[in-house]
Amino acid sequence: MLFKNITIIDENYEAQEHMNLLTDGKKITYIGKDMPAGYEGEIYDGSNKVAMPGFFNIHCHVPMTLIRGYGEGLPLHRWLHERMFPFEALLTPEDMYWGGLLGMAEMIASGAVSFTDMYMEMDGISKAVEESGMKANLSHGCSAFSDDVHFTDVNGYKGIHYLMDYVKNANHDRIIGDTSLHAEYTSTETLVHEIAQFAKENHLNMHTHISETQKEHEECKQRRGGLTPVQFFNKCGVFDVPTTAAHCVWIEGEDFDIMKEKGVTACHCPSSNLKLGSGIAPVKKMLEKGIRVGIGTDGAASNNNLNSLEEVNLASILQKGANNDPLFLGPQQLLELACRNGALSQGRADCGSIKVGNRADIVVYDLDKPHLQPVFDVLSNIMYSAQSGDICLSMIDGNVVYKNGVFTGIDLEKVLFHVNRIKDEKLAQLK
Repeated sequence: MLFKNITIIDENYEAQEHMNLLTDGKKITYIGKDMPAGYEGEIYDGSNKVAMPGFFNIHCHVPMTLIRGYGEGLPLHRWLHERMFPFEALLTPEDMYWGGLLGMAEMIASGAVSFTDMYMEMDGISKAVEESGMKANLSHGCSAFSDDVHFTDVNGYKGIHYLMDYVKNANHDRIIGDTSLHAEYTSTETLVHEIAQFAKENHLNMHTHISETQKEHEECKQRRGGLTPVQFFNKCGVFDVPTTAAHCVWIEGEDFDIMKEKGVTACHCPSSNLKLGSGIAPVKKMLEKGIRVGIGTDGAASNNNLNSLEEVNLASILQKGANNDPLFLGPQQLLELACRNGALSQGRADCGSIKVGNRADIVVYDLDKPHLQPVFDVLSNIMYSAQSGDICLSMIDGNVVYKNGVFTGIDLEKVLFHVNRIKDEKLAQLK
């Protein structure tokens, strides 16, 4: 497809007006002022539109769309044990499929092209990824509460083997299989050591929660001889593979140096952390220490949506207020966190920015809206004024997955019917 006469946000996250951008297969093959010689394919009129790199939502539990609003008014640990875990125990692979499609529709419509997910029933979620057209790093979260339980005993062991086989036999690389520890407080030292070793031997990424709440952080120090979750995981070898650590709200002291040295990516989840009363992540200090930071929505049960554009906007203005610094996380740095840093955390080196040779992950915004005019700075308008409804096209790996409000791989009406059926069925079972 040729995007003609469009403003692009280039690899330096700067606006270039009246450009022509050509995609061929999965890649961007040309960017320039001139028309590519001899092109006779589809042309997209980019007048008064902006081509942006897509967002990478690097911490999510996508099928939790099925539990949106079910656990309101509870702190994290009660929210998990009284509402989330009992409902989740009833979910089948088919349920995960429908909940996954619902979440992916939300993400696509709000500018995301890829996500990093930790959940269960990998067959249902991977099927939904296939149909939606998105990219995803999937993992089955692992937990154990007894030293007699080994990695080979938990469901996550089967889950990661399913993903490893799936990726091996797929005819594309949109899905990547990761390993996953749910958290320190849901793990034994035996489990942590074994998963860390498995990930290292099989060259897999790691996805985990770290220091989300003060309670979690302080109780870890009591359990682990004074070690914080970061220090404990480091001791066990978790960070010997590329790791995405969600939340990192309460990290302290040596934690920053360890994360920098080990190349851990911290995922800032502002909506979830605020809504659950967990706190505000020290993003400025992490960036000053040289830690890579990305942005994630978390699950819709704690957010309560998967609106990536909204999350990116909140990440910026929250940190400006928390640090009394209106210049911190400006539009260019913000986009780097939300796009390039997220792509790198997933191991997708040719993603996260618009440049020749990169994947054609392009999200187009229509500037012809009252709240986007006048335009003094295109990128500021998108980051601080745009809404999901301004997105008129999304392309992932060169395939159009969303255009003018219509999904090409998701039957939204059918999805909505099934998620409401699932809600009614599970509530009846819980009663």
